[in-house]
Amino acid sequence: MGLKVRLTLLNFLEFAVWGAYLTSMGTYLAGVGLASNIGWFYSVQGVVSIFMPALMGIVADRWIEGQRVLSLCHVLAGGFMIGASVYAYQAGDSVQFAPLFTLYTLSVAFFMPTIALGYSVAYAALEGAGLDSVKAFPPIRVWGTVGFIVLMWVVDLCGLQATPGQWMVSGALSLVMAAYSLTMPRMPIKKDAAQKSLAEALGLNAFKLFLNPRMAMFFIFAMLLGVCLQITNGFANPFITSFGDIPQYADTFGVQHANILISLSQISETLCILLIPFFLSRFGIKKVVLMALFAWVLRFGLFGLGDPGNGVWLFILSMIVYGVAFDFFNISGSLFVNQETDESMRSSAQGLFMMMTNGLGAFIGTIIAQQIINHYVNDPQAAGATPIQVMEGWQTCWYIFAAYALVVAVLFAVFFKYKHNPEKMGPITH
Repeated sequence: MGLKVRLTLLNFLEFAVWGAYLTSMGTYLAGVGLASNIGWFYSVQGVVSIFMPALMGIVADRWIEGQRVLSLCHVLAGGFMIGASVYAYQAGDSVQFAPLFTLYTLSVAFFMPTIALGYSVAYAALEGAGLDSVKAFPPIRVWGTVGFIVLMWVVDLCGLQATPGQWMVSGALSLVMAAYSLTMPRMPIKKDAAQKSLAEALGLNAFKLFLNPRMAMFFIFAMLLGVCLQITNGFANPFITSFGDIPQYADTFGVQHANILISLSQISETLCILLIPFFLSRFGIKKVVLMALFAWVLRFGLFGLGDPGNGVWLFILSMIVYGVAFDFFNISGSLFVNQETDESMRSSAQGLFMMMTNGLGAFIGTIIAQQIINHYVNDPQAAGATPIQVMEGWQTCWYIFAAYALVVAVLFAVFFKYKHNPEKMGPITH
């Protein structure tokens, strides 16, 4: 089997592990009386993303070959995820937040570093084979998103969206990934890694970028936009399936197969990656980020306007614009950081960008979103609100999220100063 095929399977498995539960977990939690705690399960990903990838990266750089660290992390992530599933099945409707959240958190703490480790293993293998990783890796990485989508469909069609079986599937895939990781080409330990200080290894030197006013402004907005990233992952599925309490929607495709409907977002994400080079070279980073922000406004607003019946086309439009909302910010933001920072700290700067978006931003966003949903949806439902009133509460939440994205877009347009230079962008958009 050729190297590219082997790495394609590695990426497929890596993101299949995540796709098995990320968009459907909220429906299970809501079904066992933990609806008011969904935000914690999603926000903890942001917390562990702040430090665990850096710590595991240090281990891979200094002491243990990267493919072995990748395997070890998947063994632990898979074991704890299977533990969460077993506990949930045994507890049934009496599942308690503390033990379930602890097992889940331990799993996620070891899973999140595997994304960066998987990239590092792939880059090292490609470069070791004399291939250009910049050209060779993107077509390989696309299959990671395909893996994510496939497992969304598998969990949906197997009837596991509302059960802890989705975690069992994820854990089993992690163990398969752990074994497969050991077949990857060896990733050599970096001889100069031990010479770096702990602060340098953790990427803390990148905080110097806050002394640059434009970079400081960009990272602040990265955090503000990061607030949006996990909201629909956590709450779209329970929102759509809750229409099942209204007789006219109970048998609609969206209610019965919410995960498949939501998977259109990931399909859009895959396709929108192909549009980024043209949009960046034509419009520049600032306008592309603004497109992403206004796409988030539409993403949330269309959820508020739609329903799984005659309004399902509004849900579909929301899924389509997700590709622009997610890709146009994450990739253009990464390119901006790469372009504006010195080569000596680019890796650290990318780590800081991820920390502000997927770390602090996502953590703050899911916790605040949970409080808003508790106020407008969960509390009224507990007090005996009718299904129609509950859906009106959901609509209010989506409009609040859309308004937030709109305010951030306007502030970004006003305060972030950047003049597009097509010649400067050219080399990194091909």
